[in-house]
Amino acid sequence: MLLDRFLPRIEFDSYEDFKKNFKINVPENFNFGFDVVDAWAESEPEKKALVWCDDHGGEKTFTFTEIKRLSNKTANFLRSVGVKKGTVVMLILRRRWEYWVCATALHKLGAVLIPGSLQLTKKDIVYRGNSAGVQTVICVNDSFVISQVEAAEGEVPTLQNKVLVQDHREGWLNFGDAIEGQSEIFERPEGIEATRWDDIMLVYFTSGTTGMPKMVQHNFAYPLGHIITAKYWQCVEENKLHMSVSDSGWAKFGWGKIYGQWICGAVIFAYDMDKFIPLKLLEKITQYKVTTFCAPPTMFRFMLQEDVTTFDLSCIHHCCIAGEPLNPEVFKKWYELTGLELCEGFGQSEGPVLIANFPWFRPIPGSTGKPSPLYDIQLVDSEGNVCEDGEEGTIAVMDVKHNPPTGLFTGYFKNPEMTEEKLGGKYYDTGDVAWRDSHGYFWFVGRNDDVIKCSGYRIGPFEVESAMLEHPAVVECAITGAPDPIRGQVVKATVVLAAGYEGTPELTKELQNHVKRVTAPYKYPRVIEYVKELPKTLGGKIKRAQIRAADANH
Repeated sequence: MLLDRFLPRIEFDSYEDFKKNFKINVPENFNFGFDVVDAWAESEPEKKALVWCDDHGGEKTFTFTEIKRLSNKTANFLRSVGVKKGTVVMLILRRRWEYWVCATALHKLGAVLIPGSLQLTKKDIVYRGNSAGVQTVICVNDSFVISQVEAAEGEVPTLQNKVLVQDHREGWLNFGDAIEGQSEIFERPEGIEATRWDDIMLVYFTSGTTGMPKMVQHNFAYPLGHIITAKYWQCVEENKLHMSVSDSGWAKFGWGKIYGQWICGAVIFAYDMDKFIPLKLLEKITQYKVTTFCAPPTMFRFMLQEDVTTFDLSCIHHCCIAGEPLNPEVFKKWYELTGLELCEGFGQSEGPVLIANFPWFRPIPGSTGKPSPLYDIQLVDSEGNVCEDGEEGTIAVMDVKHNPPTGLFTGYFKNPEMTEEKLGGKYYDTGDVAWRDSHGYFWFVGRNDDVIKCSGYRIGPFEVESAMLEHPAVVECAITGAPDPIRGQVVKATVVLAAGYEGTPELTKELQNHVKRVTAPYKYPRVIEYVKELPKTLGGKIKRAQIRAADANH
């Protein structure tokens, strides 16, 4: 078992035992490509790595031996066009199977991988290309993506190579042709081209509430941090299919579709969907017999709008959610229909799972669980003091300067000043607010910027959203603070209604009274707006900042 190489101990008797005694051994020259992908290929040549399908009848199954062979050919090709240790390469590949091959190849080379989403515009690509110094871009055959890259390339002087998968186009190298004649052997680099655990492997561009996206950098030890994510939160099973719903342009892909899962020997199930359609997703889960499943709460909400009982979901042993807090009503409905408890986890692009519902305790609907053993996590107030139980504070990872934990980001790429500002103090401030109960469970309140301040009260959006979602008329809801000349802010609900309901004044009053009954009356939404859909990221997170900005401009 590969885990034995990295964990002195794998099984634990209790959460307390897990928290106290879990350790990761990080080999000095750890490289995911060689020490995980190739290691599995050598020890179990027929071991499955990836099952891939799409909406157009495409289907492929890959063993680790095939991933090793294809990634070696890809590494040899990339080396021939100047990619080496430290070279920056952007992948915009959606959920195409080539992503896993290219990522493995780039890790073997020691290059810096930047995942990119399909939504990137010319402006986004120019900004990323120049900020990071992108030398090569590898893209899916998508007309929008291609047009934006071609529009941007003249303004990115470092860009030397454009590679296209699936098709041929003038000015682009074709991926299949490029690797066709390459050697299947790629020797592990030595000397200055060899990688150490603390070299930079991966950069995520992550958007905040202000300013341009930041370049969050991770080192080669980052995949090992996701052992916690995969084995102890997602509870993946060796040789069984795991599915996390995510596009490859997002950090959630690193969380759920490659690193921890392959270290644990699970088979990645990748469904390259054109568009999220609840019925199709349920069909794929049952058709391929997915064993462990992770998706944003939004997707569970929409699946629950279908008749889930018509699908045999007995193949699923464990379900997780991340990306947004889990509303208790969704937890209850899913459990009633499937017998499966949804295990929430919390984290960011800056690291693996930080807080989660682990196997040694029952998840409480609405709680994000307890801290990972990899990190000393505390709640701190505005003055940096550790909070008591029941007191709200920002989620902080302590002692990051002198004891950098495995899997946590190491700073901001090419920005030592911002790195020092964020990681040079007593703790890393995640910017997320929570409180802890007397049993050690953490309860998410919201981003610092999402917390509503109304007439002297601090109101977290999550608890009001949860109250709204208990009403049968509400499919989705975003709670934000809307400007008010008297109170400063008032609670606003932006609502997607279930079929058969209309946004009448009578329904508005009914929803307001409903919230007053199930939570503190001062938290009720004074403003309710009905919409067909909420603005969301590709990762499924509600864009509350976009709603606030629109209200501020009215």
